[in-house]
Amino acid sequence: MPVSAVPRIEQIQIKNYRALRDVRLDALTPLTVVLGPNGSGKSTLFDVFGFLAEALQSGLRSAWDKRGRLRELRSREADGPISIELRYRESTGSPLITYHLEIDEDGGKPIVRRETLRWKRGSYGKPFNFLDFANGAGQVISGDLPEIEDERRDAHLASTDLLAIATLGQLAENPRVVALREFIQGWYLSYLSATDARGIPEAGPIERLSQTGDNLANVIQYLSETHPDRLEAVLRTLSARVPRLERVTAEPMPDGRLLLRVKDAPFKDPFLARFASDGTLKMLAYLVLLYDPEPLSLLGIEEPENYLHPRLLYGLAEECRKVSSNTQVFVSTHSPFFVNAIRPNELWALERDIHGYTKAVRAADMPGVAEFVAEGAQVGDLWMEGHLSAGDPLRIAQQATA
Repeated sequence: MPVSAVPRIEQIQIKNYRALRDVRLDALTPLTVVLGPNGSGKSTLFDVFGFLAEALQSGLRSAWDKRGRLRELRSREADGPISIELRYRESTGSPLITYHLEIDEDGGKPIVRRETLRWKRGSYGKPFNFLDFANGAGQVISGDLPEIEDERRDAHLASTDLLAIATLGQLAENPRVVALREFIQGWYLSYLSATDARGIPEAGPIERLSQTGDNLANVIQYLSETHPDRLEAVLRTLSARVPRLERVTAEPMPDGRLLLRVKDAPFKDPFLARFASDGTLKMLAYLVLLYDPEPLSLLGIEEPENYLHPRLLYGLAEECRKVSSNTQVFVSTHSPFFVNAIRPNELWALERDIHGYTKAVRAADMPGVAEFVAEGAQVGDLWMEGHLSAGDPLRIAQQATA
């Protein structure tokens, strides 16, 4: 794994979150790709990241209500709280920190049953909680490098539906909590839409792409004015992927709107981006994300293959790996062309077990995969040929009718 000064999630364990009754992904890589049949839990896994980010930024109540509260969130026929646990490092070689969150419901309102941050500073000794809250009250150890013998401070939150990291993460005296809060605030889940990218927004530079891409023209304007080298890199890569594309510009209009124009090399005049192909706009939007001058702490991309030519996907996967030195990247996909660029330890297959709950298996742990790859096989081809022991809808259907 490359040396990194940015946070990395090394393990995530989820319990009682919809189909994710008890799922753990460990030894996570900077680039992690998830495949599986429709309904296997890929989008639910991504929604766990979205839920945490929204709970921190907009409040737990908002994220809870948006998803149908406990009735829709908790795994069917399951009891107990919803549990999310992240194990991460703030940088390569730093101590492993575990964030644990348990959420339940009381009277239709979400309650944080338990929330802890713990670590083990050295190679020996037991881990200890330097943040420990339950039902709105708890203790925190302040300081840059909390130690078990340090003084604990009692704290009470204003409500039982508040996250301790949201409140205490605003205090400079809690730098480890601040770091986690900032890490989660830097997460970005992409739901890019070519239709939204065709819009004509109000003029004005915007630093970061929205989740749907409806401000693509504004971000192009920002890059053109502030980071022309990054825009040049985006367009150079895009031109290598889309034949004869020469230039993309964002032009303010007298009425205050912003036009995104695309110029093909053979022609003198550019045309409006609203008439560009879906694939061209989506590839442009992905590259704008991947070449962000201020790298995201975590980037999630769902099914990038939609509207893109299959031959473009291997290169897009390589772009994702390139930026994963500064941004942890998660991708879900149905495309073997994308998966062909992925290593077995980077790939996880999801599928439902006989009880209807999701299980996750890493490709590197599947029988025969390492041997095939050592002989030059590509993982996407192995998937299509039925050599993966999980994530194959045809195999699952055959087993169900056997």
